[in-house]
Amino acid sequence: MSIRFTTKARKGMVALTVAAGMALGVAGCGGGGGEEEKPQASASASKGNGSEASPQQGQADEVLAELRGPDGLLLHLTSATRDSGGFVTVGGTLKNDGSNTVSVPSQVSGNETEIIRNGRSLGGATLVDSQGKKRYYVLRDTDGRPLTTTNFPALKAGESLPVFMQFPAPPSSTSEVNFQLPMFATATITISG
Repeated sequence: MSIRFTTKARKGMVALTVAAGMALGVAGCGGGGGEEEKPQASASASKGNGSEASPQQGQADEVLAELRGPDGLLLHLTSATRDSGGFVTVGGTLKNDGSNTVSVPSQVSGNETEIIRNGRSLGGATLVDSQGKKRYYVLRDTDGRPLTTTNFPALKAGESLPVFMQFPAPPSSTSEVNFQLPMFATATITISG
């Protein structure tokens, strides 16, 4: 009986090892295709050279708006692109323009329980369409996580990080919206695409 059990256990381990190897192989093959598509999406989302997003990218792109926040935080919005799927993706750079290390305040996450439960994010951001008299909130995935940059590290003096937020798209006739983020100034941005 113990020989049968050992044989079955070995067969199970071999099957598990083969399945894990195949999963890694598929993930490795599938990951390459996804990485190739990311620069294309980035190229349509930015007005720059179309390279992948990096902390320095926001500095090279044209700044649509500059929003000042608390403790020397500075948000540069560099893109607001209408996607074919009915979304608007806003991208930019969050920078500590002060002289001390700063934590991104929790208020930028907004006050909705579902968003707060998923950690610190830019979930409190909204786009306001003054013409259509509508406010657009950050989208969420099926688990309630906001489709924004999340879990920020403390930013040292002069340090910056790339950020993004995704919203439902206003009607195609609307090209200018007000961008609002708690504790930051409001700015008017133009949606491209």
